[in-house]
Amino acid sequence: MQIIKSNSRPTRKASSEYFTGTVWQDPIIEAAKPARVRALKVAFEPGARTAWHTHPLGQTLYIISGTGLIGLRNEAPKLIKAGDTVWIPPGEEHWHGASAANSMTHIAIQEALNGSVATWLEKVSDEQYVFTEDV
Repeated sequence: MQIIKSNSRPTRKASSEYFTGTVWQDPIIEAAKPARVRALKVAFEPGARTAWHTHPLGQTLYIISGTGLIGLRNEAPKLIKAGDTVWIPPGEEHWHGASAANSMTHIAIQEALNGSVATWLEKVSDEQYVFTEDV
């Protein structure tokens, strides 16, 4: 067993290579082999979002606060709120982040395949980010 103390790992700002806007990441677990699980708490400021990406073994998002959006290729973004759980199947191109007016924090859980948890693609354009329903 390993206990990882809460103050032993600093919050880090997410890379602007893979995120638009201000995003903060707090590691939860990166389990040693043979386990593959990786988990992060990710906090998006209003308007912040990931780039398009996929996960080799899928991803689970659990929204812990705020209001956000999740987008799939060739579909309008969908609203996600605190308490929602989202399963993204392996290989599905998607993005997620805060709504334009509200922050959003989620727990992201995924598994590594050959050491990789994600394949990053291009950034989400402002046109792709637009949510057309009332929030």
